[in-house]
Amino acid sequence: MSNRRDFIKGTAAVAAATTMLPWMASATEIMAKQKKIKLADNTVVLFQGDSITDAGRDKNNMEYNNQAAFGNGYVSHIAAQLLFDNPAKKLKIYNKGISGNKVFQLADRWDKDCLELKPDVLSIMVGVNDFWHTVTGNYKGTIQTYKDDYVKLLNRTKEKFPNIQLIIAEPYAVKGVKAVDDKWYPAFDDYRHAAHEIANQFNAIYIPLQEVFDHAQEAMPGKYWTGDGVHPSPAGAQIMATAWLAAFKG
Repeated sequence: MSNRRDFIKGTAAVAAATTMLPWMASATEIMAKQKKIKLADNTVVLFQGDSITDAGRDKNNMEYNNQAAFGNGYVSHIAAQLLFDNPAKKLKIYNKGISGNKVFQLADRWDKDCLELKPDVLSIMVGVNDFWHTVTGNYKGTIQTYKDDYVKLLNRTKEKFPNIQLIIAEPYAVKGVKAVDDKWYPAFDDYRHAAHEIANQFNAIYIPLQEVFDHAQEAMPGKYWTGDGVHPSPAGAQIMATAWLAAFKG
């Protein structure tokens, strides 16, 4: 039985490699150079963030490994692949992203939506709203606010779980698609760079999503990958998942 599973996984990997488009190969190469996440038996994987992570999930559903609780975005793609590849490991995967959240709002619900779940792997994607809402006039936070709040959140997490495996995803935007215009730049880039600096500070895996979406536009224009410059289309969610999955050793 084990040999059969290995064969299926092996042939799937070969098929993926032979059909992968050049722009997608270059995107996954970014992740190949980083350390890998190790999935032991009974690993708890938690995804946190804003609407990009939320992706319409059922917030009344508290179950792990549940399609409705995953939503219809990149988390669903990642979870499906991890659960398919690792059935014997009894993984528990949660999505606790909430639309509109900034870092301080993650912090407000961190005990319930993170610490009580005792994650072994924690993936956070946050920052778009910390900037975007300043453009719309609904938030007065600064880049320093973003940095300070993020570092406090991770320090709080590491104090509770010193050995937690962290993944920090880069906030991204696709310029020229609806909401993302010249008013975003160069200020938004500071949030991207800050996320990278924080990932280095905490020895976290960093998912360079801006580069992933930039590469994707070599194949199709930005509006193919995102409807408004921020929220991914189904194809956009898949390339996000592909980048994430390159971080997992299995």
